Amino acid sequence: MLGMRHLVSGAAGFIGSHLCERLLADGSEVVALDNLITGARRNIEHLEGKPKFTFREFDVTKPVEAGGKFDHVWHLASLASPKFYLAYPIETLESGSTGTRNMLEIARRDDARFLITSTSECYGDPLEHPQVETYWGNVNPVGLRSCYDESKRYAEALTMAYHRTFGVRTNIARIFNTYGPRMALNDGRVVPAFMDQALRKQPLTVFGEGKQTRSFCYVSDMVEGLVRLGNSEERFPVNLGNPVELTILEFAQRIGRLMGIEAPIVHEPLPSDDPKQRQPNIAKAKTLLGWEPKVNLEDGLRETVEYFRSRLAEA
Repeated sequence: MLGMRHLVSGAAGFIGSHLCERLLADGSEVVALDNLITGARRNIEHLEGKPKFTFREFDVTKPVEAGGKFDHVWHLASLASPKFYLAYPIETLESGSTGTRNMLEIARRDDARFLITSTSECYGDPLEHPQVETYWGNVNPVGLRSCYDESKRYAEALTMAYHRTFGVRTNIARIFNTYGPRMALNDGRVVPAFMDQALRKQPLTVFGEGKQTRSFCYVSDMVEGLVRLGNSEERFPVNLGNPVELTILEFAQRIGRLMGIEAPIVHEPLPSDDPKQRQPNIAKAKTLLGWEPKVNLEDGLRETVEYFRSRLAEA
């Protein structure tokens, strides 16, 4: 990617900031956009001042006026946490619809590559397990989570329409649960929630009986998958995630052991439309991209715990 110029939306977010860091390390120039509704300036402050990095506080649901020509457009802007997309449902829908189209227009204008980060939530509460890209999903289009699920499903359809109609070189990454440094303490998702509670010596909150499953991919592995996909010729969705599956209760217990505590578990009612199972089939990514996760869960969680400890110490 040496000498390339990249436009990244959602650049001050958790995954977006790591992607910017990777692109700069590869010798590229990065123009980073984020309206900071859930992103944080501190996630990219170590990049500001670098000669090939430019940050603009900007909402991509407005017409994007990014100067110069880009080789690659990455659309990561999204309110991915249930806590935030339930609080900002309209903004979530706009990010997936208008925001996606505005970023696609830049790629069309510049004949640039385009990658969108979609989500495993496109599969809804799946009736197929593990989930493969050809599964169409079991999604409630009018449920509380629909603002996120349907915005991503629409974004995928729009991305394919730009490819078919205008020949834009598009990629669609269906991201499964990802964790690591720079997740927000108040994110509400399972990794920061458990770690925040454990560090504060509070009981760990498990929804339902905790039998629902998730799989967790460390952020450096995810970024590697995104970069490989973004340079591929695959136009249809590709799952990126870790296929190692755990129940939420098992995960809570593992967090406790890792942190050397015996945190009690409290159970709360299961949220509406919460998926019972979530595990990616990554055979397509292995075959097409030569990609699979490398960081084991204990090592990744250890790095993440240290990050949250430092954040709490600053608070």
